[in-house]
Amino acid sequence: MTKFETSNYDIIKSALVNRDLKQALYDEGKVIMDGVLLTLHGEDHRKRKKLEHKVFQRDFFKYYEEELFPKTLDETIMPFLQEGKADLIDFGYRITMNLSADFAGIDRIEKTPEETESLLSLVKTFSQGATLVHSKRSHDLVNKEVLKALDKFDRKFLTPSKRRRMKLIEKFKNNEIKKEKLPRDVLTILLMNEDNIDLNNEIIKKEIAFYLQAGSHSTANSMTHALHEIFTWCEKNPQNLYKIKRDTLFLQRCVHESMRLHPASPVAWRKSQCPVNLNKSIDMKKDDLIIMDLHEANKDKSIFGMDSNIFNPNRKIAKNQFLWGLTFGIGLHMCFGRDLDGGVVPNKKTNPENHQYGIVTLLVKKILNEGGFPDKKNKPQVDLNTVRSNWASYPITFGEIK
Repeated sequence: MTKFETSNYDIIKSALVNRDLKQALYDEGKVIMDGVLLTLHGEDHRKRKKLEHKVFQRDFFKYYEEELFPKTLDETIMPFLQEGKADLIDFGYRITMNLSADFAGIDRIEKTPEETESLLSLVKTFSQGATLVHSKRSHDLVNKEVLKALDKFDRKFLTPSKRRRMKLIEKFKNNEIKKEKLPRDVLTILLMNEDNIDLNNEIIKKEIAFYLQAGSHSTANSMTHALHEIFTWCEKNPQNLYKIKRDTLFLQRCVHESMRLHPASPVAWRKSQCPVNLNKSIDMKKDDLIIMDLHEANKDKSIFGMDSNIFNPNRKIAKNQFLWGLTFGIGLHMCFGRDLDGGVVPNKKTNPENHQYGIVTLLVKKILNEGGFPDKKNKPQVDLNTVRSNWASYPITFGEIK
C-alpha cells in the first residue's frame, strides 16, 4: 500500500467527490465507528443515507433552531450565568449533548444533573474512541473504556428510548395515532426501518452513539474556537465587538471564518477501491491511502487571499466558494449537520429576522450578549491528549462587557 499526502485544495475536492475512494480516517476507531453511516461505502451508504435523510432536511433544521434550541439553551446556560463564570468546553458539551440527544432520539427521563453528568461522561468516551487515530493515549485502554461505555449507554439510555418509540410505532401501525405524533429523530427512523435495511441492535447502538458524539464534540469545539478568534480579534480592534454584537449576519461570517481555520476534522483519509487518478497528479492503485490536510488546504492563498492564515471575517472570496472552505466536506460524505451548525449562507435577499444562522452562531451570540469574556485569572488550556488543535478548558466570566 502506498500512502499519499496532499494539502492541495483542488486535489482534495476531486478526492472527496470520487466514489471509488472509501472513508478511512475512522478505521482505527472501529470500536465505535464500524458500521455507522460515516464509514459505510457504496450501496450500503446510499441506503442508510436515504433512510436517515428523512430526519435531516432543511425544514427540520429551522424547526430545531427556532423551537427546540432556545429552550434548551436557556435551561443549560442559567446555572453558569448565576455563578458568573463557565468553562466553554464544559458548557459547549452540555448544551450540544442535550441538543444532539433530541435529534438522535435519546430520552433524558430523569432530567437531573446526575443523569446529565452520566450521559456527558459516556459521550466524551465515545468521542475519544471515534478520534482514536489522533489520540496520544493507549489505544487498547481507550477501546476498553468505549466498550464499557457502550454497554452502560445501552442499558441506561438506549433501551428505554427504544422501548418508548416501539410502543408509539406500534400505535401508528395500528392507526391509533398519526405519523406526526411520532418523534422526529434518527432512532425512530431506524426502528421504523421503512427501507428494510438490515439493522441489528449493535449497529443501531453505534449509530446513535455516533450522532451523540459527533453532534456534541464538533459543535462544542467549533463554538470555543469561534469565541477565541473573536476575543483575540476584538482585543486588537475593540470597535469590532460593537458590530459583531449588533449584526448577526456578520457574526455568522465570523463563525464561518473560524470554521475555515479550525475544521472539526483537520484531515480526511480515503482508501482506493480500484485504480484512481486525481487531477492528473496522483495515481493510486487499489488499497492505496490518501491523507488530505484540510487544515492547510483551507488556507489556500489563491482562494482565500494572501492573509489566508489569519482570522479575517471581512475577506472576499469567489461566489462559487464557501467561506468555511472544505470544513464540512463535499460529496457523499458531506457533513449532515452543516446547515445545523453553520446555518444557511446568506445572500442579498436574506431577511435577518427569519434567517437560519446555525446553532454555533446562536451559541456565540448568547455568550457575547451575556458579557462573556476570557477569565483573566484562569488561562485556557490546550488539550494534550490529542494531536488535534482543541482546547481542554477555556474559562470565561460573564458580565464584563455589555
